Amino acid sequence: QVQLVESGGGLVQPGGSLRLSCATSGFTFGSYAMNWYRQAPGKDRELVATINSAGVDIKYKDSVKGRFTISRDNAKNTVHLQMTSLKPEDTAVYYCNAKLESWISTRNYWGQGTQVTVSS
Repeated sequence: QVQLVESGGGLVQPGGSLRLSCATSGFTFGSYAMNWYRQAPGKDRELVATINSAGVDIKYKDSVKGRFTISRDNAKNTVHLQMTSLKPEDTAVYYCNAKLESWISTRNYWGQGTQVTVSS
């Protein structure tokens, strides 16, 4: 059974930091690219950060570059998102995603999400 369980969300003041974690099981973690998405109320879900299976190809949404850091631990089947200098516009539900693309199919697994609220 595939499981992705996010943790680490919460309420933080502007300028603060949070570290999100996603613990996974039930699939070959080391073969999957891992992504963090977020969805704010009334808005579409958007990709925030992505890290490839080897952990060497990393990309960020422009608005979080220099503030967020994605990392993965293939030995522990976990992925993290370190968020610093948080802004109110970072408020959203953050979702962990595992993606495996091949020439014949794409597999996607999702976590249940964790709420991040940035407010004074």
